[in-house]
Amino acid sequence: MTALPAFLTFSSSFALIGLLQIDSDDVITRDEQIYVLIGAHARCERSIQAQMALITEGDCVPEWDGIICWPRSKAGQLVSIQCPEYIYDFNHRGRAYRQCDASGNWELVPSINRTWANYTECTRYLKCFFFLFQKVFERLHLMYTIGYSISLASLLVAVSILCYLKRLHCTRNYIHVHLFTSFICRAVSIFVKDAVLYSISDDRTEFTLFVLWLFPLTAVLRQQAGCKVAVTLFLYFLATNHYWILVEGLYLHSLIFMAFLSDKNYLWALTIIGWGVPAVFVSIWVSARASLADTQCWDISAGNLKWIYQVPILAAIVVNFLLFINIIRVLASKLWETNTGKLDPRQQYRKLLKSTLVLMPLFGVHYMVFMALPYTEVSGLLWQVQMHYEMFFNSSQGFFVAFIYCFCNGEVQAEVKKAWLRRNLVQDLKQKARMTSSGGGGSCYYGGMMSHTTTHSVSLSAARPRALSFTGGAVETNNHTHIHTYRQFRVTS
Repeated sequence: MTALPAFLTFSSSFALIGLLQIDSDDVITRDEQIYVLIGAHARCERSIQAQMALITEGDCVPEWDGIICWPRSKAGQLVSIQCPEYIYDFNHRGRAYRQCDASGNWELVPSINRTWANYTECTRYLKCFFFLFQKVFERLHLMYTIGYSISLASLLVAVSILCYLKRLHCTRNYIHVHLFTSFICRAVSIFVKDAVLYSISDDRTEFTLFVLWLFPLTAVLRQQAGCKVAVTLFLYFLATNHYWILVEGLYLHSLIFMAFLSDKNYLWALTIIGWGVPAVFVSIWVSARASLADTQCWDISAGNLKWIYQVPILAAIVVNFLLFINIIRVLASKLWETNTGKLDPRQQYRKLLKSTLVLMPLFGVHYMVFMALPYTEVSGLLWQVQMHYEMFFNSSQGFFVAFIYCFCNGEVQAEVKKAWLRRNLVQDLKQKARMTSSGGGGSCYYGGMMSHTTTHSVSLSAARPRALSFTGGAVETNNHTHIHTYRQFRVTS
């Protein structure tokens, strides 16, 4: 979950005054930036006091302009100061300039009667960055929007199949349904969060002053509350998704290594892990954020508070990866023991590779690729590779899981075919019954054979299609076997 620069996803929150630390790989909120500026101003005042005794006639006096502490300088000198690092979004390799004129005063801009200063190099990064990488951000947004949309559609179909077909109801598929549901909630929460944050961002850039002047404070607070709820739900469903991936790993691991397992009790325990544990640490984060950093939206991390929810999620990813490694180890050993001398080594490797690839989406192995790497510079190539990789696999993981464990599952395919055959059978019976009833009696064709019935008898069969009994080549549909042909049928009333 790489954070974007503060000027792209603008939000604000109260700083932890005594413990504030700005990491180079993190974002900074407006109030944190203000606090840092206050500290820089205090240091500047102390420096000015120390320089006052050294000022001679004709020197420009040191002063604080709100951003940079300008030192004393000689008349006619162009002063150059490196862009301060405490301004998070500045180009820290650039320099700012001021001119001390011949009379010993800082040069003014005559039209506005303000001290002249050149911050062009400091802000060049901001302007160039936005225009150069606007297409990158648009491409990333389009990529994960399409990915989550495809995943959402496939997951809804998969959940419908597993819930509708009763013969697929078992502990394994119950866990699959919970996992699919967590993917659905994650996708929906992302769409809602994006819609809320983009609408608020547009309002800020175009109508901020107008809204603050026209609308009462309660309306603004109501909008902020909705934004906080959207961000909180996103974090909760993100956490539940990771924990249901962990639950899948725990269940599969238990099937392999535990001889006896009470499915009913174990399912309740896994349900609590999947939905309950994330609720605990997300609630703790909400309480800490509301009491220590409650300003506007919560979409940007406030210092170290992010670790309240990030550490449990990272722990779930690491544990699941260890379970994955252990399961692959057991599968490899079993494969070698059972097929020694029977299969070519290349075939054994293919089977192991196939098993590994099937398990990778379920265990979320792709999260491990960049997890150990620190956040890199947004303009760097590694950042772009990381973001494209994460956006693609994170958004399409739900589709891969639904495709492998539902659509490609042989048991599911067999049950869907049987349900489709039963549906076609019932519709065919009703259609033939209506044709015979509308014909006023006589003969009708069914299954390639002729039968003679009366109008009264057929009308009863249309009203009660389950009263039909077949003799000959028909097999009971309750046993989910195929009906190949029908030699004769009669209507029972």
